[in-house]
Amino acid sequence: MVDPIGIKTGTVADRRPVSVGAAPSVAPIKTVASEPQAVESAAAELSQTMAAQPPVDSERVARIRKAVQDGRFPIYPSTIADRLLALKLEWNPNAKA
Repeated sequence: MVDPIGIKTGTVADRRPVSVGAAPSVAPIKTVASEPQAVESAAAELSQTMAAQPPVDSERVARIRKAVQDGRFPIYPSTIADRLLALKLEWNPNAKA
């Protein structure tokens, strides 16, 4: 077992997840006929729709940014460092050996 890198003295701060709101609603899925041409056009349409939308929930980012500025968002340097190292080393702490 590998111990995380970081400060281990003192008490651990509260790390419970915080609700950030409901996800935006998604348009219903269109049914596609089994014809190859219909499938290709539906795939192209879906691709264009997805490309038009940003991959980031800007409202959630704004709420998190405001919470950080107000000092209400918990920031743990040791956790950030652990996760950056894990990302760099492509290590998954939740993976079973």
